[in-house]
Amino acid sequence: MPMAATKAWTIDELHSLPDDGNKYELVHGELFVTPAPSVSHEAILARLARLLEPYVAEHGLGYVLRPRAVIRHGDSEVEPDLMVRAIPNDNLAWDALPVPILVVEVASPSTRRRNREQKRQFYRDIGVPEYWIADREGASITVMGPSRADAIETESLTWAPAGASAPLVVDVPWVLLGRSSKRDT
Repeated sequence: MPMAATKAWTIDELHSLPDDGNKYELVHGELFVTPAPSVSHEAILARLARLLEPYVAEHGLGYVLRPRAVIRHGDSEVEPDLMVRAIPNDNLAWDALPVPILVVEVASPSTRRRNREQKRQFYRDIGVPEYWIADREGASITVMGPSRADAIETESLTWAPAGASAPLVVDVPWVLLGRSSKRDT
């Protein structure tokens, strides 16, 4: 029995969708719809932004962007949960900006598969050097990049982007749960 063809969406069609509280993303013609995030999802991103913003500013790496900031490349447009990206000129269009140096997605039941498959491949294809999936349920952050093996971090992770004079050490339990992995002695 022949399989039904899946509609290939366009950027113009993506931009015509309603502003109804859902997040709409397009990866190589495939449309993804994500409902509004949970409180825990946003708390993870707030804690991570609190860590990243002073580090990114101190090292002149760009800006920590979330939400509604997009990555547009070719026939795709995604809205990562968080990204670190240089913005050399405020008047540029999204597709004229440099590739982000870090992209972070927070796993949820509705996004888990696409984060690990389609979006991971998209970020790899456009040259994102580091991609993290923060997974509260799995109590881990998976760190991925085109030139490294995946690493599943449960206690801490070290981010050492090009251009930074020192690495950033991220306390994974604090980011995911709001409590430190460090024990008082």
